[in-house]
Amino acid sequence: MDWFDSWALSLAAFIPVVGAAVVLAIPKAKELLIKQVALLTTAVTLLVGVIILFRFDYDAAAKLQFSVNKSWIEVISSRYHMGLDGISLPLLILTMGITLLCVVYSWDHFPEPHNPKAFLALILLLETGMIGTFLAEDLILFFIFFELVLLPMYFMIGVWGGDNREYASIKFFLFTLFGSALMLLSFLAIFFKSDPHTFDIVTLSQQHSAGMVHGTQLLIFGGLFLGFAIKVPMFPFHTWLPDAHTEAPTVGSVILAAVLLKLGTYGFIRIALPILPEAARSWAPYIGLLSVIGIIYGALGCLAQTDMKRLIAFSSVAHMGFVMLGISTLTSFGINAAIFGMVAHGLITGMLFFLAGSVHERFHTRELNRLGGLLLQAPKMGWILGFCAMASLGLPGLAGFWGEFPAVLSSYQPAEGLNVALFRGFMVTAAIGTVLAAGYLLWMLQRVAMGKIPAEWEDAHIHDVHRPEWLAWTPMLLLILGLGVFPGAIFHVTDGAVQGISKAFGDGG
Repeated sequence: MDWFDSWALSLAAFIPVVGAAVVLAIPKAKELLIKQVALLTTAVTLLVGVIILFRFDYDAAAKLQFSVNKSWIEVISSRYHMGLDGISLPLLILTMGITLLCVVYSWDHFPEPHNPKAFLALILLLETGMIGTFLAEDLILFFIFFELVLLPMYFMIGVWGGDNREYASIKFFLFTLFGSALMLLSFLAIFFKSDPHTFDIVTLSQQHSAGMVHGTQLLIFGGLFLGFAIKVPMFPFHTWLPDAHTEAPTVGSVILAAVLLKLGTYGFIRIALPILPEAARSWAPYIGLLSVIGIIYGALGCLAQTDMKRLIAFSSVAHMGFVMLGISTLTSFGINAAIFGMVAHGLITGMLFFLAGSVHERFHTRELNRLGGLLLQAPKMGWILGFCAMASLGLPGLAGFWGEFPAVLSSYQPAEGLNVALFRGFMVTAAIGTVLAAGYLLWMLQRVAMGKIPAEWEDAHIHDVHRPEWLAWTPMLLLILGLGVFPGAIFHVTDGAVQGISKAFGDGG
């Protein structure tokens, strides 16, 4: 299987785009064949991921594995360098699994206008961009994959979205494009300030910005911060997210929540912290401050919503605040918690968006004051909603707990050189955010699932969970429970690679 080790990452990244090309070549009338090709493509991609899981050396998770490093664009010293370590492995598998489940769910849930060919081709193109971002070890290659997700999501929102889709798609596009422009400028600055000049992430991480003036580091980190913070999105750069989530089709919202938001947090962990550690230390208090503001603001924003999907969208602002709080501590404990939080948020919030889409399909509304009695009309869906709400509020024994609790706890003792009292203040504020999370999630559950059936739906036939939904949701529900009971499944994988980053901040474990 030596040939597989050298080709694994290229196969993982580019099988979806080949599948997209095949889908586009099939006549639009052959809808079943288009669905089958898209399903087969995502299944084969996940199979490659499963083989990688079995062949991955978990004792050497801190080292890059399955690496490929070939000459690419020599004139700018950019190389085709891809690799996989303990940080990127969980996110790679999450991306592959979520994309497959989105295709399964779409089988009989295609949004209007009905065009499975274009819709599925965009999903496959998105998958290539997302996977490539998690595997790239060259700044230019990273940037290309990072930007590749922009256009498919723009069209997914702009063509298949809700009534305000044009506004939401343009806002999403402009926000992320602005951040990407600043990120690219920072990449170029890193290249010209490095000695020797290189875009190689591994080499730059080993240099730790040696020879770079501190003021220059701070400016470069600022550009990276804006590029990644908009993608996360952190407060106050979050305003595109509720609009994009609310207007996007169900599958678009799921991919956006489950994977796309993680590209920003992954960028901090993979690029910003290891390449510019001194600047990261200077920026950390401000990142922590914006994180806890986002936690409280997102929770209060949820309490003000009347639309079920928009409420879940605002909850993402709060949950990603916990992830960024963990990162801002610059400790291995905090960064491990952040990566776990990324995976947990992907599964839980992805499930909540699936549920919101299915509720909307049945009732043709997401207005909370028009919903109610789901446990009476569709009890299985009601119980699943209850399960996911409990996971999202951080109930012990479910995955959400291990994303929030360690991130809050890590603030008690941040890395050397950071203001301990300040971060303990962040810890208390974030803990208040967990209480607010329980408030808005239980309020949503009460409004949607409990109580009497509203008069307008008393005579309506509301069908319960059907087969494509069961097939798409069951793996996610099992993982939410499984990772809640066995969190070491992820912590064991990520810890070695994370300690390699945190050593630069005087924290080896």
